[in-house]
Amino acid sequence: ELLALQAPGAPADTWAHVTDQTGMFCFSGLSPLQVDALREEHHVYITRDGRISMAGVTTANVKPLAAAIHAVASLRTGDTRDQE
Repeated sequence: ELLALQAPGAPADTWAHVTDQTGMFCFSGLSPLQVDALREEHHVYITRDGRISMAGVTTANVKPLAAAIHAVASLRTGDTRDQE
């Protein structure tokens, strides 16, 4: 689902650090700011270091999860939300 949301022309390996992992947890690569936005704006709860429990990802929630990650992935530390 994340690969389907990639911007046209983006490198094919943009999400390889997520899609190539195995195991119960996945390192998303999201920053603490992005994790906060994921929680506050999309009600997705992952550890602040960006680890996602893959046991909680199902066929029913993978599309909304991918859309939420995609929405916060462009945030940077200089974003105004970091002013709190």
